[in-house]
Parts: sequence; C-alpha cells; structure tokens
Amino acid sequence: MSEKAQADSPQSQWDDTPIAEAARRAARVVTGSEQLPRPDRARVFTIANQKGGVGKTTTSVNLAAALSRQGQKVLVIDLDPQGNASTALGVEHRAGTTSSYELLIGEAEAREAVQASPGNDNLWCIPATIDLAGAEIELVSLVRREYRLHDAIRRGHIEEEGFDYVFIDCPPSLGLLTINAMTAAEEVLIPIQCEYYALEGVGQLLGNIGMIREHLNHDLHISAILLTMFDARTRLSEEVAGEVRSQFGEVVLRNVIPRSVKVSEAPGYGQTVIDYDPGSRGALAYFDAARELARRGDYQPHATTGAIGVSPEVARQLNDTQDGE
Repeated sequence: MSEKAQADSPQSQWDDTPIAEAARRAARVVTGSEQLPRPDRARVFTIANQKGGVGKTTTSVNLAAALSRQGQKVLVIDLDPQGNASTALGVEHRAGTTSSYELLIGEAEAREAVQASPGNDNLWCIPATIDLAGAEIELVSLVRREYRLHDAIRRGHIEEEGFDYVFIDCPPSLGLLTINAMTAAEEVLIPIQCEYYALEGVGQLLGNIGMIREHLNHDLHISAILLTMFDARTRLSEEVAGEVRSQFGEVVLRNVIPRSVKVSEAPGYGQTVIDYDPGSRGALAYFDAARELARRGDYQPHATTGAIGVSPEVARQLNDTQDGE
C-alpha cells in the first residue's frame, strides 16, 4: 500500500483521533512503560487543606498510584478516621486491623502496619481504622505527642524500605493528627478546588503551617498547589485558577485536575482512577500532574516568601533583587 493510501485509510484516520491517543497513553500507564528517575532521597508530603471536599484524599491516592505506575515506590499513610484513602487503595481497614492508630500510640511499628495495594507492587499503604477517631484524646498525654508519626517512620523505616515518595492524608482540621502529619513531612501539597470560596480557609492554613514551621518543624514548606475540579466550560473555574496563580505564583502546578465522574466512581470499586479507568481525563490529568511534581523537584521557599516555595528561577530573581538593594 502506498504512503498516500495508508494516510487515507480508515485505520490511519482512527490512529490520529484524540480517543486513540488517550488509549495509547492509557496503555503506557497500565504497562508502566513510562518511567521517572527516582529522587535522590525520599520526598514526604502532607496533603492539607482545612476545607473539606477539595480532593485531599483523591489527590493523595491518585498521585501515589500515578507515581507508582512510573517506577516509583510509594507509601500512603492514612490519618483520616474515615479511612477513604485505605478504601481507594483496596487495603484492609476494618476495626482491629493494625493501622496508623497503633503506630501513633506506640503499639506497633511501621513494618507491622504497612500493606501492599492489590495489583501494584510499588504501592503501599498504612491504613486508618475507626480507632483513629479517639486518637487525639489519647495522644494528649503521650511523650512527644506532636512527633509520634515522625518517630515511627523517619527513624529508618522509609530508607530501609526504599520508598521514593510518601503521601500523608489527613483530616480537614488542625488537631494532633494533622500536626503529626506536618512534623513528619517536609513538603505540603495543597489541593484547591476551582469553585466558589476556593481560597476560604487557605489564609488560616498558611498561618498554621507558618506556626508549625517556626515551632515544630523548620523544614516544613508548601512545595506545590494543585487545582482540582476544574471545569473549562465555566468562567468561574478560569477566574479561580487565575486568582490562585496570581497569589501563589509558580508553586501552583501547571497541570490541573478536571471534574470527572470516573474520579468519583473509582473509590466505590476499591481502586484509584489510575487503575479503574486509566484512559479517562481524570486519570491522565493525575498522571501528568504526578510527572510534573516529580520532574520539577522540591520548590523550596525563599527568605522573603515565608513557607511558600518558589521555582529556582524566581529564587535567583529574588536574590538578585536583594543584592541590588
């Protein structure tokens, strides 16, 4: 067949469609043919936003799954008593299961609580059980109550197990569970939904992160902000995205997560959207966001930006400005 005949054939026209391209990308996700270089050392994230319903758990499990499908060894620590991250990763979290609760109160070590996510050799989870609901009261009287999670995972466990990324999913409040998450992590990723009142509570969250950074964990900083529930058909989503980018600059990931029925359906099947429907818009968006997060590395804050990270280029500009004064 001539080149012109091949180009005009129905099969060739099908191969050039957006659906075909999505199918090819989905196949690369499933087979793990797209690989990322491993970071020099483990990156530990707290996924935080005091506002509920912004996609914290969804972001935690899907970024974790996307990175694991690209050759990274990833651990998700579920610190939310609802256990939604545990459900999405398909791990056991009935009452009595060794979980993050036993880890925090000192009744188990991390290696005893961790479970492999079914069907994914690179993805692991320390689940949450309903027992975690009363943990804050029990933690009050314990030694190093703000550092219980830090002591459980940062004293060798992460390095011994060779994890590349750790995502800690916390409840939507600033109690001892969230404080434990923030003393155990260095990076904070904030999901912000593209809806009304998107920035409501973010100012308070920044203040809380600043206090923890000052008094409990000097290395804590905001290294990424992810826009979720983006609807390109509405002016509101565009306006919210523009407002967030103008306020926080390049720490906001370029890739955004669209509204997606598949993202919402996946946890009901005990799966992430990466495994439930790898060709869906939501899965590919999380896949791209994970690649961006990995490739750009950790955005450290500048002396003039508080806890908010900046790109290396912006850091150089700020240094030049200071030197010129």
